[in-house]
Amino acid sequence: MTPTPAMAPAARELIITRVLNAPRDLVFKMWLDPKYVMQWWGPKHHPATQITWDARPGGKWRNCLRSVETGQELWHHGVFHEVVPPERLVFSFVWEEDGERGIETMVTISLADQGAKTLLTLHQAPFQSAGEQDGHGEGWGSTFDRLADHLQTMS
Repeated sequence: MTPTPAMAPAARELIITRVLNAPRDLVFKMWLDPKYVMQWWGPKHHPATQITWDARPGGKWRNCLRSVETGQELWHHGVFHEVVPPERLVFSFVWEEDGERGIETMVTISLADQGAKTLLTLHQAPFQSAGEQDGHGEGWGSTFDRLADHLQTMS
C-alpha cells in the first residue's frame, strides 16, 4: 500500500455544511445531552455504543463506536473548549490509537438560524493526510444523516 502524502497546511481542514429540518434550539439541544447524542453519534456502520459527554467549557467527552459488521470498537475523546448556546461548540477530537489517527484535531460546530431549519457547519483541522481528512468527511456525513433522521423523530 502506498503511503498517503502529507497535505499542505492550508488543505488540512474539513468543512461540511448541512441544512437540517429543525429549529436551531432543538439542534443545539441534540449536542448537549448525552441521552440525545447517543441516538445519533457515529456513522451508520459504526454507531456509538457508549458515551460520556459533559458539554461545557472544560468538560470532557469519550465515546465508543462499534462496527456493525465486525464488532470492532473505536474509542475517541476530547475536551469542550467553547459552548455558546445555541450557536457554537468547539471541542478537541482524538482517536485512541497510535500514529496518525491519534493526533488531536479541533472541531467547531456552528449553527445558523434559518427559520424552521438550521444550517450546521462543521470545521475540523488539522489533518495529517488526505486519507484521514476523507475518512472523517465520510464519517461526519453519515453521522449527520443519523442526526437528521433523529431530529425527524423529535418533531
